[in-house]
Amino acid sequence: MTFVVTDNCIKCKYTDCVAVCPVDAFFEGPNFLVIDPDICIDCALCVPECPAEAIFQDSELPEDQSEYLQINAQLCQQWPNLNELKAPPSDADEWNGVPDKLPLLER
Repeated sequence: MTFVVTDNCIKCKYTDCVAVCPVDAFFEGPNFLVIDPDICIDCALCVPECPAEAIFQDSELPEDQSEYLQINAQLCQQWPNLNELKAPPSDADEWNGVPDKLPLLER
């Protein structure tokens, strides 16, 4: 099993989750974070730390977010690893809760 970063992280990119990950499973893109399913140990420490509530266990992934399982698996192979807390974008709070952000994902 793995955890999956979903739609609400796009343009928010809070890194509170990254700071608690014991295995450095997060990878950073221009405006989104992903979790490498091969590194994730299913510990769930990241879930309560996400201010955007954008992280789900793959078995609990909402149906309308199912494509993010593949997006995480693909993009973690392309993006650099992130293992420290960083400041979120200045407008992150404005984007938190905005639905259907997949077209805004910068790859």
